[in-house]
Amino acid sequence: MISISEPKVEKQNRSDGSRLIDPHGRKISYLRVSVTDRCNLRCFYCRPHGIFEALPHKDILTYEEMYRLIKIGAGLGIKKVRITGGEPLVRRGVVEFITELIKIKGLEDISLTTNGIYLNQHLEKLNSGGIKRINISMDTLKKDRFRKITGADRFKEVWKSIQLAEKIKFQPIKINMVVIKGINDDEIKAMALLTKSHPYHIRFIEYMPVGIQKQKPGDFFISSFTIKQQIEQIGRLIPISSNTFDGPAKMYQFENAPGKVGFISAMSNHFCGTCNRLRLTAGGYLKPCLLSNIKQDIKGPLRSGSSDNELADLFIKAINSKPMEHQLDSTAKSFISDQMSNIGG
Repeated sequence: MISISEPKVEKQNRSDGSRLIDPHGRKISYLRVSVTDRCNLRCFYCRPHGIFEALPHKDILTYEEMYRLIKIGAGLGIKKVRITGGEPLVRRGVVEFITELIKIKGLEDISLTTNGIYLNQHLEKLNSGGIKRINISMDTLKKDRFRKITGADRFKEVWKSIQLAEKIKFQPIKINMVVIKGINDDEIKAMALLTKSHPYHIRFIEYMPVGIQKQKPGDFFISSFTIKQQIEQIGRLIPISSNTFDGPAKMYQFENAPGKVGFISAMSNHFCGTCNRLRLTAGGYLKPCLLSNIKQDIKGPLRSGSSDNELADLFIKAINSKPMEHQLDSTAKSFISDQMSNIGG
């Protein structure tokens, strides 16, 4: 059990509560917070070299530091917070931390992204603490293939977590599948079919060339257009209006199905023009764009005694450096130096 003392946040000289507007007119209201760079899996597309040098514990933000920064962000207009990793549930006390965030004035939505291995142990506590929405990463329905992709024989734990989340009535339960050519693209239809019998949101995500890869990114890439074509072979997909919780996903549904099908086209049809996200890494950097090397150190000033107003100014500085769009494509003309596990997804 952790105890986060309520930080005394100075009153900021910002009256409208929505000062996070970037140079391109986008209002930033969503903060993704990586609580750790550690993970109990070794997914080859997330850590392509298999060897990972974790940050020393002293270099990772404490829960108290994260809480203070999130509260400052909320005062500037952040409405939604998602806790990510690495794998967030490997960090001790994270569930208590997540449920403490409910107390922050201005936050309207708090959620969790996880690989699901430890999730079943924490679902009841998350539910009672007010967390209703979860994202679970699962790239395959095959046990042997799960081990090949992740480096661990843990499929049963993940599936058990999904089933328990459904029983407890978490809504929505989003299942994220990174579609990888030659690895799991033969399971696209099987994943989509889950939505006909379960209230899951199955979201098909295009492979993104983040970090230094051994293979050319184009070797793995399949567009959302091609993925959608495959799914339409098993039934008509009806477009549905996206809501606040769908994020960048284009949503569809089979007729009379309890679940939904979504497509996240970060490479082929990117959604940069409507991006409302900012990321806080476990190492204490603000990243205004996932697919960019731009980042703003906030841990250094935080630990050097900066005031809340000074830290708030760093949020605004980070937002002012947010590019109009990323410059990545499937031919890897440019690349992101950080691995996905360092960024927080």
